[in-house]
Amino acid sequence: MCNTDCMAHNISFLLLSALAFLIPALPAGAKPSMGEVLSASKPSDWRPLDPANTLYVALPSGRIIIELNPGFAPLHVANIKSLVGARYFDGLPVLRVQDNYVAQWGDPENRHPIPSGVGKVAPEFDSPLPPHMAFTRLPDGDVYAPEVGFSDGFPVARSAKLHLTWLAHCYGMVGVGRDLDVESGSGAEMYVVIGHSPRHLDRNVALVGRVVKGMELLSGLPRGSLEMGFYAKEETPLPIKSMRLEADVPLPERTPLEALRTDTPTFAALIESRRNRPEKFFKVKAERIEVCNVPIPVRPRK
Repeated sequence: MCNTDCMAHNISFLLLSALAFLIPALPAGAKPSMGEVLSASKPSDWRPLDPANTLYVALPSGRIIIELNPGFAPLHVANIKSLVGARYFDGLPVLRVQDNYVAQWGDPENRHPIPSGVGKVAPEFDSPLPPHMAFTRLPDGDVYAPEVGFSDGFPVARSAKLHLTWLAHCYGMVGVGRDLDVESGSGAEMYVVIGHSPRHLDRNVALVGRVVKGMELLSGLPRGSLEMGFYAKEETPLPIKSMRLEADVPLPERTPLEALRTDTPTFAALIESRRNRPEKFFKVKAERIEVCNVPIPVRPRK
């Protein structure tokens, strides 16, 4: 049976084979940059975002686009869709922006009634490991999980021993706020990671998606002056103008996007382009990468 070192060697071989296959015009021994990998990609390497699972968050400064992932947190995502459909979030504030951590919105003053049918759900911090899960494994290991990689366009960790898998708290990931009770998170409070990846939150909070466009609108917000980044009374929090599913937005008003698939030789080549940066600026090669350092490119749909 192939051990971990053997698997890492095999994956590295596959990565190099993918590079040679994708960009045969490169000089012998040369490795492409991420830009070259993407330039050589095929239309089939990309997937359109599903309008039924794409969320538009309208701020006064612009539109944030979130891709929801019901595969990992179906109950929370269903609640969020119900809340969005009921216009629950419209007018609520971004109430907390903590430096190097998260931006969070919700309704702590209970100004908006929770719609009927939306309530506490099971934690969904992790889920059973599917027997045939699509998974692009990183070869370099991880501090927080036995295995990490990508599945369906999201950063994922998993444990064969526990037979569990879960989403990873990388920059731009979207989670559901909760209290001490693990079943207290309904989706009525949501946060986005705007700082260094807080992986200690993995398997402690339900992750429901990731921001694919507009991160700068959150990460650039003024930090709250109170503990944990909450805004004081004299500070004016940013209001959410509206939240809508793309499927409910008229076609002319949509922002159609497509994301690079994470189950292709192109994505394998992209990983290698980030593990060992070929640009002349880099004098020492890292020869490894961690899951939150691998970008998942998104572009306007062609």
